[in-house]
Amino acid sequence: MNTEQKTYDLSLVIPVYNESDNIEPLAGMIDASLKNTTLNYEVIFIDDGSDDGSCEILKKTCNSHTNYKLIRFRKNFGQTAAIAAGFDYATGKIIITLDSDLQNDPKDIPALLKKMDEGYDVVSGWRSKRQDNMITRNIPSAIANWIIGIATGVKLHDYGCTLKAYRREIIKDVCLYGELHRFIPALASFEGASIGEMPVKHHARIHGKSKYNLSKTWRVLLDLLTVSFLRRYQTRPLHIFGRIGLTSFFIGFVISAFLTFQKLIYHIQLANRPLLILGVLLLLTGIQLISLGIVAEMQTRTYFESQKRPIYRIKEIIENQG
Repeated sequence: MNTEQKTYDLSLVIPVYNESDNIEPLAGMIDASLKNTTLNYEVIFIDDGSDDGSCEILKKTCNSHTNYKLIRFRKNFGQTAAIAAGFDYATGKIIITLDSDLQNDPKDIPALLKKMDEGYDVVSGWRSKRQDNMITRNIPSAIANWIIGIATGVKLHDYGCTLKAYRREIIKDVCLYGELHRFIPALASFEGASIGEMPVKHHARIHGKSKYNLSKTWRVLLDLLTVSFLRRYQTRPLHIFGRIGLTSFFIGFVISAFLTFQKLIYHIQLANRPLLILGVLLLLTGIQLISLGIVAEMQTRTYFESQKRPIYRIKEIIENQG
């Protein structure tokens, strides 16, 4: 965590992985887009284990700017880890993330800030005219955005756009791991953040290779299960495990009672009845799920109590000072 005293109005967090040809042009575009503003800003590059010479260029760029900073990872940890590190070391009141491949346009930064002035805590960029391959990128992304919107309750056109703006007091409570950087607006909304969206420019990649492939779509869907669970049951896991467990136990109990009745009244043999195995299996499954729910409930309480973290978020407190 950053312990320096100097703070900024704005922090730009930029993950970098093998983008040697794009770094210097990006720095020039950032300075050009913000030079006419009164904002005091910092730029934080996170080198995510690049092996193409990006690190040397980043060092040179940061040495020539007093407000630039480089965080260098020991190896490639992924975009989520890079963004999380940027959040940890950023000191700006507003934090903006953007890609280092020049597909996001820094000229959109003032517009994002203006949108935040409307009262939003998070403003997400929407690549309405996306310059990517229709089959491998645009269509899978559109389907994923639709599914994510339904599952999380936060409907955005473009979850995958890295260009987003966050208020620092909101984002500091959002914990990132896995591939959850795509879900930051949804995670922030669980903390009570108001979410906005606006169209932003999107340019075709000129230098370097895309780090995206279709295999990441499956990771997104798996992480979506985590986010959906956090949305509904983060503070009450027993409600989901207990509900399923009680249902399983009840059905198993009914089956077992029915078979017991047949055995005692009609002396029917049960040893070769598959229904007996099903009934016992449902009973045991129900007991296990209820037990799992209780353990998860205890872990949840330990998590919140050990960190003294409240299960609510206060936007403001109004008092009569008279």
